[in-house]
Amino acid sequence: MLELAILGLLQESPMHGYELRKELATKLGAIRAAISYGTLYPTLRRLQGAGWITEAGEAVVGADEVPPLTSRRGRVVYKITAEGKERFADLLAQAGPETYDDAGFGVHFAFFARTDRATRLRILEGRRRKVEERREGLRDVLARATERLDAYTLELQRHGLDACEREVRWLEELIANERSGRAPAADAAGSPPVEDSPPPPGPSRTGSTRNMPERP
Repeated sequence: MLELAILGLLQESPMHGYELRKELATKLGAIRAAISYGTLYPTLRRLQGAGWITEAGEAVVGADEVPPLTSRRGRVVYKITAEGKERFADLLAQAGPETYDDAGFGVHFAFFARTDRATRLRILEGRRRKVEERREGLRDVLARATERLDAYTLELQRHGLDACEREVRWLEELIANERSGRAPAADAAGSPPVEDSPPPPGPSRTGSTRNMPERP
């Protein structure tokens, strides 16, 4: 999935490694884009060796913008090649099980604006099935093991179930939009409304800490 993300970003603009890492965090979120330079640069070398990206000179950056222990590598600018654009298009067209997992779905969703509608719909439906399976597993745990779980483990399970239920609702709305030919709605500020956004981390709505059961 890192390959798809890098090629997608370089199709927008040439970048050096430090810029790529910052843009990955912006595009995918800090958790999904927790990528070390030890992972990023080998991937860049692999893509370069495959002919999908190439060096486009060096960027003029300040000393505070060069990541520690990277020396010259932090200043090399990479750009996507014609072959790389074809590879990016091939990756965008994929809609297999790997695109339903958390990391794979997040990366593909970040580039949905460049993905054809049929592929978007297949990925969204596959992701919904994946999350529904997870939701049913959590329901089963809560139904069978509630008496054996301590208060905090029980709250964690409830939080996970709540997150799954919210994501299923979000996915169903996106699927309905895709089938009707509509893009996700945005408010006046240009950001998606709450129900169109993936469930954020935080206390669940189904079971707050104020209502946690006491341990016997």
